[in-house]
Amino acid sequence: MAENHRSQFYKTTILIWIMKMIVWEAACGQIRYVILEETERGSFVGNVAKDLALDMDKLSNNRVHVISTGKTQYFALNMENGHLYTSEKIDREMVCGQILKCLLKFEILVQDKMKVYTIEVEIADINDNTPRFQMEQLTVSIRETTAQGSRFLLADALDPDVGINSIQRYELSNNKYFSLYVQAGESGVKNAGMVLENSLDREEKSFHNLVLTAIDGGDPVRSGSVQICVIVMDANDNAPVFTQPIYKVTVLENVPLGFVLTTVKATDLDEGVNSEITYTFRSKSEKISQIFLLNSQTGEISVQGNLDFEELEYFEIDIQAQDPEGLSSLAKVFVTVMDSNDNAPEITVSSFFTSVSENSQSGTVIALLHVKDKDSGENGKVTCSIPPNLPFQLQKSVDNYYTLVTDGNLDREVVEHYNLTITATDSGTPLLSTTAYLPIKILDINDNAPIFKERLYTSYLQENNPTGASLMMLEANDLDWGTNCTVTYSILDGNDLSVSVASFLSVNTETGVVYALCPFDYEQFQQMNFLVKAQDGGSPPLNSNVSVTLFILDQNDNTPEILYPSIPTDGSTGVELAPRSSEPGYLVTKVVAVDTDSGQNAWLSYQLLKATEPGLFTIGLHTGEIRTGRFFLDKDALKQSLVVLVKDNGQPPLSASVTVTVVLADSIPESLSDISSISTPADPQSDLTFYLVVAVAFVSCLFFAFLFVLLALRLHRWRTSQLCDSGSVNFSGVPVSQFVGIDGVRAFLHSYCQEVSLTADSRKSQIFFPIGSCTNTLTPQQVSVEPGFKYLPEDLNIANEGQASQEFEMANLQIPSDITMRELFFLVLGSLLQAVFGQIRYSVPEELLKGSFVGNIAKDLAMDLKQLSHGGVQIITEGRRQYFALDFQNGHLCIHERVDREAICGRLLTCMLKLEILVQEQVKVYIVEIEIEDINDNAPTFQVETTQLKIPESTATGSRFLLPDAQDPDLGRNSLQTYQLSPNGHFTLDVQTGANGGKYVEFILEKSLDREEAAFHDLILTASDGGDPVKSGTAHIRVVVEDANDNAPVFSQSVYKVTAMEDIPIDSLLVTVNATDADEGINAEITYAFRQASEKASNIFHLDSKTGEVRVKENLDFEENTMYEMEIQARDGRGLSGRANILVTVVDVNDNAPGIAVTSLTNAVSEDSPQGTAVALLRVTDRDSDNNGKVWCSISENLPFRLQKTFDNYYSLVTDKALDREIISAYNVTVIATDQGNPPLSTTTIIPLKILDKNDNPPTFKEKSYISSITENTPAGTSVFTLKANDPDWEENSRITYSIIQDQVRPFSSYLSINSETGAIYALRSFDYEEFQEINFLVKAQDGGSPPLSSNVSVTLLILDQNDNSPQILYPSLPSDGSTGVELAPRSSEPGYLVTKVVAVDADSGQNAWLSYQLLKATEPGLFTIGLHTGEIRTARFFLDKDALKQSLVVLVKDNGQSPLSASVMVTVVLADSIPESLSDISSISAPADPQSDLTFYLVVAVAFVSCLFFTFLLVLLALRLHKWRTSQLCASGSMNFSGVPVSQFVGIDGVQAFLHSYCHEVSLTSGSRKSQVLFPIESCTNTLRAQQDSNKPETFFAAEDSNTNQEGQAFGQRVQRAAKGKPGMGEWSRYLVEAGEDD
Repeated sequence: MAENHRSQFYKTTILIWIMKMIVWEAACGQIRYVILEETERGSFVGNVAKDLALDMDKLSNNRVHVISTGKTQYFALNMENGHLYTSEKIDREMVCGQILKCLLKFEILVQDKMKVYTIEVEIADINDNTPRFQMEQLTVSIRETTAQGSRFLLADALDPDVGINSIQRYELSNNKYFSLYVQAGESGVKNAGMVLENSLDREEKSFHNLVLTAIDGGDPVRSGSVQICVIVMDANDNAPVFTQPIYKVTVLENVPLGFVLTTVKATDLDEGVNSEITYTFRSKSEKISQIFLLNSQTGEISVQGNLDFEELEYFEIDIQAQDPEGLSSLAKVFVTVMDSNDNAPEITVSSFFTSVSENSQSGTVIALLHVKDKDSGENGKVTCSIPPNLPFQLQKSVDNYYTLVTDGNLDREVVEHYNLTITATDSGTPLLSTTAYLPIKILDINDNAPIFKERLYTSYLQENNPTGASLMMLEANDLDWGTNCTVTYSILDGNDLSVSVASFLSVNTETGVVYALCPFDYEQFQQMNFLVKAQDGGSPPLNSNVSVTLFILDQNDNTPEILYPSIPTDGSTGVELAPRSSEPGYLVTKVVAVDTDSGQNAWLSYQLLKATEPGLFTIGLHTGEIRTGRFFLDKDALKQSLVVLVKDNGQPPLSASVTVTVVLADSIPESLSDISSISTPADPQSDLTFYLVVAVAFVSCLFFAFLFVLLALRLHRWRTSQLCDSGSVNFSGVPVSQFVGIDGVRAFLHSYCQEVSLTADSRKSQIFFPIGSCTNTLTPQQVSVEPGFKYLPEDLNIANEGQASQEFEMANLQIPSDITMRELFFLVLGSLLQAVFGQIRYSVPEELLKGSFVGNIAKDLAMDLKQLSHGGVQIITEGRRQYFALDFQNGHLCIHERVDREAICGRLLTCMLKLEILVQEQVKVYIVEIEIEDINDNAPTFQVETTQLKIPESTATGSRFLLPDAQDPDLGRNSLQTYQLSPNGHFTLDVQTGANGGKYVEFILEKSLDREEAAFHDLILTASDGGDPVKSGTAHIRVVVEDANDNAPVFSQSVYKVTAMEDIPIDSLLVTVNATDADEGINAEITYAFRQASEKASNIFHLDSKTGEVRVKENLDFEENTMYEMEIQARDGRGLSGRANILVTVVDVNDNAPGIAVTSLTNAVSEDSPQGTAVALLRVTDRDSDNNGKVWCSISENLPFRLQKTFDNYYSLVTDKALDREIISAYNVTVIATDQGNPPLSTTTIIPLKILDKNDNPPTFKEKSYISSITENTPAGTSVFTLKANDPDWEENSRITYSIIQDQVRPFSSYLSINSETGAIYALRSFDYEEFQEINFLVKAQDGGSPPLSSNVSVTLLILDQNDNSPQILYPSLPSDGSTGVELAPRSSEPGYLVTKVVAVDADSGQNAWLSYQLLKATEPGLFTIGLHTGEIRTARFFLDKDALKQSLVVLVKDNGQSPLSASVMVTVVLADSIPESLSDISSISAPADPQSDLTFYLVVAVAFVSCLFFTFLLVLLALRLHKWRTSQLCASGSMNFSGVPVSQFVGIDGVQAFLHSYCHEVSLTSGSRKSQVLFPIESCTNTLRAQQDSNKPETFFAAEDSNTNQEGQAFGQRVQRAAKGKPGMGEWSRYLVEAGEDD
């Protein structure tokens, strides 16, 4: 019945709403509809066409649009019937959330009316959501000690529905422990909680399961439930218990770090946190803390430090297990450490001498060593050794003492110091060893003389050196050390010089640098031999000598000396003859010069510095031969003066000059008569005479060349023999070519040779026979001293070296006294050393004063006090500290430093200190043991002076609590004995004794604690020892009574109301909630949390769990949510909680800029559109409210548009002025929407509008007229130029086509064409500049509009000329009969006379028509000239008789084009005063007759005679050579003995390099007509002698073989010298050369 009533109510309500919509009319055009949520898609909402009286035709034409503000389009308009229906399923909770009234707004736009209607649709709620808890199961933990009446908040259920459809009540399942309470907040939200009615007991039941149900008030009713599990938490009433009271562990001392010794285990009957046990060291020493590590969670005891058996063998550790509430128990761990071989032996150097003399005897004691090992048993047994093969050995003396002694001879020069390695090895497993290094220095004695690095030294010095110049540095090394190796240098005179070396050279005594004391002269002497002595600074000193050879190098300081031609005594110059019939290359004379320098400084070169007739004569560069350079002419002067420059090759070069006079005549009388009366030369001889002269010259030159070749070979032989024959000096192993006799050199100065060329026929074939050099020139290789070569003066006395050796041997036998005494002591000590063992023990109490008596060492060991006073006894201790000292006055052993038994021995019952006493004279070591006795010098102490125990007030009686132990380093009765506790009413003391005798104490709770009665208790714990007097220590014990959690947190107010601006900064503080708890400690520590808040609120607000501060962590948005409600819970540390609500109201600020929506837009508008044309429809919105949401709209000024407000927030954009696309083709209209908030916000949007084009502009050319040019003869199709017209219109209206307007008078269609699209004009054929020079025409440009528009432009095309016409010669013109024209030139014409003029023209224009004239060819060059631009032919000089009568001139006429064209014409010029004379001269030209003379006969006779003489000489010489050929050799090989020849007669390579260039003539002996010539390759005229010749090579066929070549060379040299002194002419030179050949 109730359900039918409710359904009838809904129907009535809906009907009322429908009636309201039918009769509702708003002036603003607003309609409201109501529908239920979850309505199916397509459901009817309302008849919009009827309610708004819209025309159905407009609907069908899509002139009506639905505009929604949101992202989702929930409604749509049916254009067929005008009904509004749902396009999406609507969920009210999703759209409006918890807002009671849910409205959806949208607009309907009628474009024709430009009107917008607002439609509101209210979404009514239905009960479509069930109450739901955020979690399916809720767990609540409550301690079993929680008081009755305690409240516990439960989770709230959520229901998105509103009103009656939301949550109305809660229900809790039946149980005897809890009841339900419900509270309603100010917002109407109901919160549920649970109240504890009866006490909980964990032992009875550890958890309870309940069900909480939430029910709404909808129809039908919906509900949701959650499972609640109440867990009863345990109370701490059980202490931990160990599985065993004592743990025993045995471990090796070398276990690795991290090794687990054992694991202790304790259990607790409680649960949860009360059963969580932590393990700690109860009372631990610093040593235990460093070595052992206890895992507080697992109870594992591991090694974190190094165990050392030698330091401590046993550890006792107390372990405490404690739960979080403070209940604990105790266990002990005993750790026994076993020894392992982990200590390497130690080496102590008791006595050590760091240096020993190299002449020390074997057995000398150097060091005393002591070895020990801290390990025990086999691990502590040590053996000591040193490396083998050393001059030392170890000898064991007493106990673990060793002595180091010498075991062989020492030599500092071999090894100057030793790093002796001493190795001590124990007997453990594995073996350990230690090494010690003893640096032993060997002291030096002077047993080594200085030694030079080289056996002999060679140095080179340029002559004319400055005084003090450094020549070389000698260095000698001495293997000794210190003063013994300090070397001083001095110079000893050699016997090969007559003067003292000290006057020329000096040596730096310290550095060995040799200096020159004066300049040297190479011409004075070329080398210097001396000795340098090096002496050390030892006692006695030792020395050594070295031979030094100083070579003086030549410098170019002498000018060349001209031997021939010499200057006559009367001051005149010598005269040389040169026959006028000489051919080119004829030898006129030779300039001979010498240079006293050597090497390249003596290489001479000849240069023709000045000549009367340049080019007539040439001079050999290296021979000095003056030859004719060409045939003599009649015009050449009879007397020729030549200035010859002779220059050497030095740096800088020096030179001399001489003047040579050459007379052109066949004989001296003829030359004299020619000089006196110069006349015109006679006619030349015939060809036969010429050939005969050539034959005579050729045969003569061939003969002389052969003679000079032979002469050169003889000189070579002679020079070789000079080198082989030496005096007392033996040059074994020295190449013969390295030395040349001076006499042979002189002969080279005047020798020259001829290269003979036998020629058959006339230059068509030539045969060259290879010939040797005339000059045996040495190769440019310097003299080098071979490594095995040593040169010393013969009488050099080296007896002093033997003397030095004897002195050195005597020095080796001497022993310094200062070294002998010290080493003698160790020698005696080593010989008397024996093993003696003695041990003494003393006992003294600890803490004695410094200087206290320990024992009488002198009496106990029967020592002499004098021995003590001399320092012969030493105390050796093992540790770093010296606790005891020996008084050398009375022999008492005394305390040197305070002895603390606890610091030295720790917990060891027996404390022993060992020391060793070394008696050096007796070579004995005594061991002294001193026992340190304990005294009661330490009181018991607690590690912590104050200890605080926290005990909950609910702790049961009988509970035990461990207290800190006291520590006493003393032993026995002096250690800790009893504990006492100050009187109190709650606690008693229980003292227990461990297995090792140690005592520990526990607290026992006898009476329950009450925090309200006393919050803490202060007690005193006293520990006492058993010494005399008794000593004690105390510790303060404070017992803090911990509170039980019996109070829940309470907020200061139940509801917190906050108002916040929506633009509040992030992290701003909104409010601080505060809750208090009457409990203390962790029970009063409150944490805050959101208990119930929406997801949005949780994201926006942050609650500090400690302070209760609520801050903003994200931006607030009034438009999104105006109010937030949150529930906050305060919870203490034990789970009790309270709650409160926070209401946050958001205040709107102007934080949203207006929005602009373009509802309708026309992108393009024609430029001829009328004013007021609508372009776009805009809608502006603002999410803010009140004035912040009021918006006004505007656009930029100076635009042809304006905004018109239609209604509400709609604006239309219309045209306001005329449009012109050519001025502006598009607009970006900026629309600005600004609200009225503070500060105002604005939004801009840009509307792009394109202006459509109309054809209202014709094409226009860039220029009013165009002028272009084209070269004539251009090929057809060539682009002339391009026209360009512009049309400001767009697309088809701006598309231009080009055409040429034809001229009716002169059409150009056959000449030009134009591209209609690009405007390019092309030539249809080639143009000819000579036909016409320019073309004028019109070009039309027309657009593609409708109707089309066009414009014209005038074009002028200029034709450019090209060089396509050759010059045309007008005068002289070619006669019709083919002959050339003749011009007449009088013989008496002066230079510049105008003979004729060539006239030419060119049809081209400009520079192509510029003509130039050039004389291309002429019979007599230089006789005529032609004007470059005039073409006038003029005479250049006077006419001569020898000039031909008929002169032919070829004239070239050329234009200036690119490329130029030309024409030529021949002009004939006749030299005559009249035409008849010229004709007769031309017809009667003949050669004059010239009779033969008798010269031909004499020339034939001369050729025959010279040829017969030459061949006869060849046959005789060939017979002689065949007779002696097999027994001859060029030079003896191997070692040669040059006895009898002084050393000064030889010079090195530098002395003969001046003769590298021999004087050669090349003569061509011709028998034919120079038409055939055969040439065989020949070697150079210079047969260069290698640095070392092959002794096995057969000598040259034509080499001289006289055994006494030395006398022959000298004789030849004397003849040459006589010839030089007599200054003979060429005839005498020939005679001398013939005589030299006859001697051979």
